[in-house]
Amino acid sequence: MRKVDAEVWAGMGMLAVLLALGLPVLAGAVDTELPRLWWSVTYAVTVVALVVAALQSEPSSPPVLSRAALGVAMVGSWVLVASAPSGFLSILLVVVAALAVYLVPFGVVLVIVGLNTALLVLAWTWTGGDDAWWEVVTAAALYLFLQIISALSVLSLVREQRLRRELTQAHVELRAATALLEESARTAERLRISRDLHDTVGHSLTVLSLELEAARHREGQEARAHVVRAGSLARELLGEVRTAVDELRTRPADLRGALEQVVRDIPGLEVSLQVADDVEVGEEESAVLVRAVQEIVTNTLRHAEARTLTVRVAPDREGCTVLQTRDDGRGAARVEPGHGLRGLVERFEALGGEVRFDGQRPGAGGFAVTARVPAT
Repeated sequence: MRKVDAEVWAGMGMLAVLLALGLPVLAGAVDTELPRLWWSVTYAVTVVALVVAALQSEPSSPPVLSRAALGVAMVGSWVLVASAPSGFLSILLVVVAALAVYLVPFGVVLVIVGLNTALLVLAWTWTGGDDAWWEVVTAAALYLFLQIISALSVLSLVREQRLRRELTQAHVELRAATALLEESARTAERLRISRDLHDTVGHSLTVLSLELEAARHREGQEARAHVVRAGSLARELLGEVRTAVDELRTRPADLRGALEQVVRDIPGLEVSLQVADDVEVGEEESAVLVRAVQEIVTNTLRHAEARTLTVRVAPDREGCTVLQTRDDGRGAARVEPGHGLRGLVERFEALGGEVRFDGQRPGAGGFAVTARVPAT
């Protein structure tokens, strides 16, 4: 079951507030300048437009649809407040101003706030009757203050969310770079040890074997038997050293550890990592796979609006190592790789592999990537 976060609860609460604002008018407790049927239709359209604008408030959403919904909501709220200016219905204008921060530049938000306030002054002046002018100004100033405070609060929240997203992406990239550096350092250390073993111990044992071989031809049967056994032992030790050197040179990279380091504790995204036990890759293949997972995680954070990401690495029957990922986000009806995904494709193709992207299909989940690289 998907966890409902604070933003979803806040949105549900705001929807409840919007529905409650219109109840006095819908129940007939407040008179309107419009026929009640038309007012009710306008109210329903305004609420629906606000919901659509809120759902389209992500940076990846189409700006035309979201701004059109905002425009409908703004005009609808003006009609509602102007036709029934009493009560708390003016809070609709505060909601519109706060929502506009997600969809338009802040300068445009200030213009909307000014227009909302001017509408309130005109509506209250027209229907205020005996109300003193200073009461109208005071009430308008209060709603102006509420709109500005709400807009600034949302602006601060939007900036914080953007910075948190950027920080998470940078953190993932740093983890990937650290994992690759650690693997490179381990590889360099193995090569250094193998060279030292070959240059020192191996050389010494070779000289010892030659010396004992020369001593074997000297006089004395008892000494000859000991020398023969020593020569045999020296040759065995030399073979063991060479075996150890070969093992150090060909030890597979720790792919599982590197990937676990990249995907561990990512805020806002739960990553399920599955690496088959029989996966063996070289240093180049490991680096490509780590970079691929890093790029996929970064793109998921930026564009997918996903909660979970599944990453699987396993060998196939053709001797290739296969990376498969899928998120539960919005997917993409048409896949247009950016610089990051194009770089991912180029890395795999350079090693003789391939990459396929799969956008969202009914019942298939979100965005998927399948990448293959030949085993070493």
